[in-house]
Amino acid sequence: AFLCSKRALPGMIERGGGVIVNVASVNGLGYLGNEAYSAAKAGMVNLTQSLAVRYGRHGVRANAIAPGSIRTPAWQARIDREPELLDKLAKWYPLGRVGEPEDVAEAALYLASDAAGWVTGTVLRVDGGLFAGYPLMADELLVESRDPAS
Repeated sequence: AFLCSKRALPGMIERGGGVIVNVASVNGLGYLGNEAYSAAKAGMVNLTQSLAVRYGRHGVRANAIAPGSIRTPAWQARIDREPELLDKLAKWYPLGRVGEPEDVAEAALYLASDAAGWVTGTVLRVDGGLFAGYPLMADELLVESRDPAS
């Protein structure tokens, strides 16, 4: 992403504007395991914000998408071992499903469009509500709080 932006920015500056849309992850926004991956995605968020600030005066907008779990081939090896994996993950999401590639594509199209002309330096969570709250945990806590013995 850094090298791609470095290569594209001179042309954007020359034309008086452009749009950069990076793909980070919810892992870059909080601890969800996989420290190395999470650190890389947090770096993507910071790179995106830095580009927005540094090149905004040239008409360049930079934003990032932070997807939750998305049904992609990257999951296949694990699904082969755990066929119910995506159903298990879906329970974490308030919308009750993992994302589809189209969910991320639609967010990218919005951020790249003129409709997002006043949006820069932001991270758009495309996570089915994951970071809004954890319904499975909340349900378990509510059951415990209703326990008359507690």
